[in-house]
Amino acid sequence: MHLWGLALFGAVAAATWWAPPWPAEQALHSSLTVVALGGLWWVHRRIGLPARVWTWALVFLTLHTIAARWLYSSVPYDDWTGGLFGFRLSEVFGWERNHFDRLVHFAYGLCLAMALRLRPVRALEVVLATSALYELFEWGIAELLAPGTAEAYNGQQGDMWDAHKDMALAALGALVAVVVHTVRRTPRHDAILGAGQLSGRRPVRGGNLR
Repeated sequence: MHLWGLALFGAVAAATWWAPPWPAEQALHSSLTVVALGGLWWVHRRIGLPARVWTWALVFLTLHTIAARWLYSSVPYDDWTGGLFGFRLSEVFGWERNHFDRLVHFAYGLCLAMALRLRPVRALEVVLATSALYELFEWGIAELLAPGTAEAYNGQQGDMWDAHKDMALAALGALVAVVVHTVRRTPRHDAILGAGQLSGRRPVRGGNLR
């Protein structure tokens, strides 16, 4: 099943490279996608990954790949909604910046927590920790690259609190996933979780909870 998902993702990724407006900057963004796919494949070859993990990972990477074409800050969602529904989102909500990056950060927390199905506190810990590491990576990029290239990559759009808001939205996405898992929890999940706590070991992969 993950091969079909990879094929669909590959088609979307290829489409984003049709006459790219900023090819060098898009390649910089896409390099992380390549690393993520390589990591997923390596883990899959070693221990096997369920379709759930592949699905949520590819959903997030698809959003990231679409955003990378327009460097996040210039994703033309206003043109899309204007053409499809007759209104522009920015005008409806009074936005003065492009918020597609906020969507992707929210999706990161949601997709990661949905894929891993961790306990609530652990889910927040993992999402916030990895989000902080990425923001540090962006800071490093800003220090190493020329100012124009760094801004094109980071996409802060003049918001000094951009990193904080991105992390907050990722945490919100994780909270949504936690709520979904709590509502969908079954006695079998609780039994697996309890068995893992009593034995001091993590439940087996098929149990979905750790």
